[in-house]
Amino acid sequence: MFLYGLTINPATAINNAIHGNFSGTKQQEIITARNTRIELLRPDPNTGKIHTVHSQEVFGLVRSLAPFRLTGASKDYVVVGSDSGRIVILEYNPTKNTFDKVHQETYGKTGSRRIVPGQYLATDPKGRAVMIGAVEKQKLVYILNRDSAARLTISSPLEAHKSHALIHHIIGLDVGFENPVFACLEIDYSETDQDPTGDAMKSVEKLLTYYELDLGLNHVIRKWSEPVDLRANMLIPVPGGNDGPSGVLVCTENFIAYKHQDMPEHRIPIPRRAQPLEDSNRGIIISSYALHKMRINRQTQFFFLLQSEEGDLYKVTMEHSEGEVQGMTIKYFDTIPVTSALCILKSGFLFAANEYGNHHLYSFESLGDDPDDPEISSVDYMEAEAEQEETPLVYFTPRPLKNLLLVDELESLAPLLDAKVLNLADEESPRIYALAGRGARSTFRILNQGLEAGELAVSELPGNPSNVWTTKLRMDDEYHAYIVVSFANATLVLSIGETVEEVTDTGLLTSAPTLAIQQLGDDQLVQVFPHGIRHILADKRVNEWRTPGGQTIMQAATNNRQIAIALSGGEIVYFELDNMGALNEHQERKQMASNITCLSLGDVPEGRQRSRHLAVGCDDQTVRILSLDPDSCLESISMQAMQGVPSSLCIIEMLDTGVERGHGTQYLNIGLSNGVLLRTVLDTITGQLSDTRTRFLGPRSVRLHRINIEGRPAVLALSTKPWITYTFQGRLHLTPLSYEALESGSPFVSEQCPEGIVAVAGNTLRIFTIEKLGEIFNQVSIPLKYTPRKFALHQATKTFVVIESDHATYSPEEKRKALLEKEKEGIEIDEDMTNLDPQQFGHVRNQTGQWASCIRLLDPFQGETLQEIELEENEAAFSCAVIQFRSNPHMTEMEEQFAVVGTAKDVTLVPRGCSTGYLRLYKFVRNEEQDKVQLELIHKTEIDNVPTALIGFQGRLLAGVGKALRIYDIGRKKMLRKCESKSIPNAVVSMHTQGDRIIATDIQESVHYFVYKHQDNRLIVFADDTTPRWTTASAMVDYDTVVGGDKFGNFWVNRLPTSVSHDIDEDTTGNRIVHEKGVLHGAPNKIENLCQYFMGDIITSVQRTTLISGGREVLLVSTLLGATVIFVPFVSREDVDFFQMLEMHMRSEAPPLAGRDHLAYRSYYAPVKSVIDGDLCEQYNSLPAEKKRLIADELDRTVAEIQKKIEDIRVRSGF
Repeated sequence: MFLYGLTINPATAINNAIHGNFSGTKQQEIITARNTRIELLRPDPNTGKIHTVHSQEVFGLVRSLAPFRLTGASKDYVVVGSDSGRIVILEYNPTKNTFDKVHQETYGKTGSRRIVPGQYLATDPKGRAVMIGAVEKQKLVYILNRDSAARLTISSPLEAHKSHALIHHIIGLDVGFENPVFACLEIDYSETDQDPTGDAMKSVEKLLTYYELDLGLNHVIRKWSEPVDLRANMLIPVPGGNDGPSGVLVCTENFIAYKHQDMPEHRIPIPRRAQPLEDSNRGIIISSYALHKMRINRQTQFFFLLQSEEGDLYKVTMEHSEGEVQGMTIKYFDTIPVTSALCILKSGFLFAANEYGNHHLYSFESLGDDPDDPEISSVDYMEAEAEQEETPLVYFTPRPLKNLLLVDELESLAPLLDAKVLNLADEESPRIYALAGRGARSTFRILNQGLEAGELAVSELPGNPSNVWTTKLRMDDEYHAYIVVSFANATLVLSIGETVEEVTDTGLLTSAPTLAIQQLGDDQLVQVFPHGIRHILADKRVNEWRTPGGQTIMQAATNNRQIAIALSGGEIVYFELDNMGALNEHQERKQMASNITCLSLGDVPEGRQRSRHLAVGCDDQTVRILSLDPDSCLESISMQAMQGVPSSLCIIEMLDTGVERGHGTQYLNIGLSNGVLLRTVLDTITGQLSDTRTRFLGPRSVRLHRINIEGRPAVLALSTKPWITYTFQGRLHLTPLSYEALESGSPFVSEQCPEGIVAVAGNTLRIFTIEKLGEIFNQVSIPLKYTPRKFALHQATKTFVVIESDHATYSPEEKRKALLEKEKEGIEIDEDMTNLDPQQFGHVRNQTGQWASCIRLLDPFQGETLQEIELEENEAAFSCAVIQFRSNPHMTEMEEQFAVVGTAKDVTLVPRGCSTGYLRLYKFVRNEEQDKVQLELIHKTEIDNVPTALIGFQGRLLAGVGKALRIYDIGRKKMLRKCESKSIPNAVVSMHTQGDRIIATDIQESVHYFVYKHQDNRLIVFADDTTPRWTTASAMVDYDTVVGGDKFGNFWVNRLPTSVSHDIDEDTTGNRIVHEKGVLHGAPNKIENLCQYFMGDIITSVQRTTLISGGREVLLVSTLLGATVIFVPFVSREDVDFFQMLEMHMRSEAPPLAGRDHLAYRSYYAPVKSVIDGDLCEQYNSLPAEKKRLIADELDRTVAEIQKKIEDIRVRSGF
């Protein structure tokens, strides 16, 4: 068994973000690290939208990023710290749209290890040196410089190691042009290590240490060290040199201290929310920060934005003069979701890379200078601190956003906790239903394949139109002037201005249908209708050409200088615009052997008189290319046979990674009447057709229309749903549009809409824009209350049962009780403070061991919650299933399904346990008054442990309760236990059944195969795994095979040997299994490992499914950080050999960007086995032409053949 792994939706979580001028222009950009990808984002300062410019997989875990700029340069470089044991410096190349590796220096072993640097990165603000540090002991400093040719150089590493030291944070101090200094937060544990009594632990100190790089002597010295509070967690550099006093802010639990060598210390508190249920003993820490320097008044004008772990932002300012700090102030700024990185841009935006959920871009409405917001100064705080024994607590009142305004968001599925692929509405392709997010900001997401269309306007028309065009009046006009709509017997002309309204004085014929509209030459218009051609000059004079002898025009193709028409007799007439602005008919006409079904002309190339080729589709299932050269006009130069009648043609130049920069590839797109779209390369010189790619779009005939996307040519292909071919990041994409079926479309440019599409559907005219290019799914979000855990589908009503639970959170009932107690104590309760919006501020935190949980019934079509059942008395839900019981006393109709929810009370996570567990049985009933489906509790069964997995088994319930596997049947008052097996070592994670066989996965000990013996009513384990896997998700692929993932990011496929499987099934008594001797302290038989692959992310769900109609079956895997990956099984050995060779060449020719060895990365914990990395193979398309040819020669293929093979495997199985 061989699989081909392909990412169809990369991870959406951002673990690090930096900003700078990476393109060398004035505009600031953001570079984000998305676990194993590096991405360049460009916020548009005019619209406030974020655009993804480039995204690249690095096949390594990106742990840290830092920008730096050499003195006097205008461009930023990026230093990457990863698990490769190498420091890598990247430069963004805007002309090729790639990251170029400038330097790669090896310093240690691979992997995320304690003493191998890579975890921390710090650069000198003047770009002279960089420090890369490990969690323990090792710190290396590299000196950066430039040579005579202005190229970046890097020195050999200088050591700044300190043994027995744990490092908490490293930053580069701003010291102007003095020797670079790096500040570290470290703990020395040498005494603690040697002390068996544990007394040394009490006197351990955390130190702030300065390391100075002496550029003259070329070595690193420890310059200064001072003890800080043991709970200090973060350092923030203060601007120095001409900009400020230099030094660091040390962020500690509950307060922030300014420290610098030979300078007095200043302290300010971290204000807390004035929340009556706040636990004042719980400390509050800063989790991320951003610094902004302003151009005006350089002395004082810089400020810090700090974010606490609750999500509150604080603005910190400093008063300083002549390099000395007089005091600091802190004030509450706003509350946004907790971020992993904050970036303040000069254009007035704040980019927040959120830890959970969508990432946000805010614009600054004000800088928090409102005098109403209380401000705390360091002087007042330190006075109060001196007077009181313990640290004084400072409170603030939270409020909705005031200083920030949300302008854009990047969709993120992280953390993605569960996913199912279902086709509930009987559409062509299924949808993915997923549980994402955490706490109050969690959502139920519905992912639909296709680009998102933003609808601007819909207006009704007097009938059902067949076609629509837009046209300019002059060639150099910026905006379109008319929308022309053609009906069966008339034409409607609408003018585009502030509004769109009908006009009659355009010179266009409105009493007949229109076949084509074209802006001709500099300032002329042409209209093709069934009985002739109408040529409208700039001064509204009209020339008409009439069809000869009762013939009609069937098809027409136009561009700015040429017109070709097909008459009903199969004749082609060709016109060309001369230099005087007159339309001249070519003296000869071309008679085709069969009826012409479609025509197409390409655009006139820049600086040329004409497009050289005309494409003609005939009903004898052929497409011919005719030459338009004056010497050989209308002569056939090439032909291609089709598998159907061509219904539409489109010659277009796409700016993909062509041979030359600035020139694209000329394609002929062919739509067939059977719903197939073909894309063929059309040679611009010879007119030969080559390299055909095919894609089935839908059962309706395909119509093609030329449009523009981001100023580049694109094709709108209309079948049962609209599809779009466009180029994005130098690659061709063919993606469906999430919109209803359209009849016709055309580009639309006006003052209000700089780039849109006008289309007709039914009897309506629609104007829409296309957003979020490069995305494969568009998402619908339904908000949830707590973190979702699992969900199950009720097929009859097409509703979902979702269970949600949050630890250390107040449930509504607990919150009400706690507030009543506070009132009794005489504390005044402010209603506004207790009813803060949880979406912005989160739920109120409670002590550990307290849970908030609910069961929700959801309608995915309306996107609404039908019912929400809040669980009380510290009960939380952990598993759910929808089951049809064989003998059911509560059943009212045949084949009725019931929902079973597994809950537990007073659950503790360590050690794992609870006071009591429950199985709740619910019946689906329709509420007559509201006509809604509701859940009705039938009964609740007490059990002894947490039910972690539930599944239907032969008309009964199979439950994983703690370490036990139990079969329950339904009773009148409670569930009845029928059978039990305690062969699971730790806890059941998931279960699958087929026939009498049960596969159960353990949280720590991989997979266990059980068989249920009816005669003895016993569950017997007969096979298990030799590798202890910490399973997180699994699926049964067939009777013997199981696929799964573990918490370390490994994907694996295991199979029971066929001989063992037969023996077990034939052993009817079950005696043989019972008396067989166990192997390696486990079951008597062991399963074999077929596939092994490291994904770099925790797998949260696996399933066997097909994603497109008529496509191959694939294994779809979702991961915690929001990625969707498919594994496609290979059908032929020939394909396996080809892709194995390609993967081998790609490893040597295009080594990963972060310096990780690809083979070692995919074999992180166990050697990669029988899985080919499709993401690496797809990078073949972005290689330089020379390398492509080199690999193609080695594989004995042409470049086009390799590209076609790579595209085919993606198109046939996924998107």
